[in-house]
Amino acid sequence: MCATHSSSFKLTTGSLYLMAISVAILGSWFEISFLQVAGKIISDTFIKIFKCISLPLISLSIIATLSQYRFHQGMGLIWKKTLLYTLGTTLIAASVSMVLYCLIGPSNVTDMNNTGTFSSETSSKPLHYLNHISSLIPSHILEPFIDHHVIGALLISLVVGLAIGSMKDDEGKNSIAAFFKGTHGIFLVITGWIVKIIPIALFGFIISSITQIKSGMHIRGLGGYLTVVILANVIQGLVILPLWLRSKGIAPYATLKAVMPALTVAFFSKSSTGTLPITIETAEKNLKINPTLSRFILPLCTTINMNGCAAFIFATVVFLMQNNGIELSYMSMVLWIFIATLAAIGNAGVPMGCFFLSASLLTSMDVPITLLGLILPFYSIIDMVETSLNVWSDVCVTQVIDHESKA
Repeated sequence: MCATHSSSFKLTTGSLYLMAISVAILGSWFEISFLQVAGKIISDTFIKIFKCISLPLISLSIIATLSQYRFHQGMGLIWKKTLLYTLGTTLIAASVSMVLYCLIGPSNVTDMNNTGTFSSETSSKPLHYLNHISSLIPSHILEPFIDHHVIGALLISLVVGLAIGSMKDDEGKNSIAAFFKGTHGIFLVITGWIVKIIPIALFGFIISSITQIKSGMHIRGLGGYLTVVILANVIQGLVILPLWLRSKGIAPYATLKAVMPALTVAFFSKSSTGTLPITIETAEKNLKINPTLSRFILPLCTTINMNGCAAFIFATVVFLMQNNGIELSYMSMVLWIFIATLAAIGNAGVPMGCFFLSASLLTSMDVPITLLGLILPFYSIIDMVETSLNVWSDVCVTQVIDHESKA
């Protein structure tokens, strides 16, 4: 009996996270030198891993998404509406995040014994993104990926994806689309491996962060940042989207109640892609949405309609840039609304997808991401809320298009 119980014992993800946090706290609090050194090495290693994999993953996600959807006969208008509504709601979500960020104004996570900012590796050069607009077009196609120019890489991905989708040669189109889809699949597998060892990264980030807290860091600003992220998701999900549904003559909270089974699964699974079959079934059974529409729109929305992700990316990138002494004007923040929206399109719809995206954007600009170690313990809850919002937004877009098609 004991042997049976022993062989069936498995460490859950939650217990691994708890172990990583506990060891990090003990190692930093009691100043266990070999744990502190190991934490620094692990932290640096994972920063390199994020920088290596994230930008190609975003690029391949965008290309694979845009290349695999063709204008089926009679579906051209549906495609255009889906694209318009998904991009529109995602832009609004990022805008809500910006407004809340400006209103709440999270303070810096400061180190009063050092430079006054979170990291002693603060960049001394402000990033004036408006000055980069003229240099978005690279001199060769690999330049943005080699130099980690995020905006240039996203622009190339958009152009390539749209070009593949517009190809007239079906054989060539299918071949190149299959190549990018397969390559994207490889990176998703690698990302899955990284997610499984995230507790190790958590240990490294936490021990580095707690060491700085002991040296005099003030983390009051973290509460303001978390408030911005959660409140942006809540307002988008319970105010903005219901108002949109109401403007289209659809009862918002009756719709919300009808799709609650799918939202519940999304909340606990933290994967909009994994929830997709239940979302389709719920939409068709409870909302009576035309299966032809639901089975075309919902998979597309699951890939590109990332309201919660855009809100998180905006708040996280701006917060870390602010904490590392990078000057941000209102115009720069407005530009980041569009960058966050475009980056969210590349989210893989898997747990921690937005976290990887944010890490990629920051590391590609050489912004230190050690502060993500303080955010990571809270990200599980953030991810649950974001995924629920993403699925809810997918349903809203589908419901609106279905309602308009019947009008």
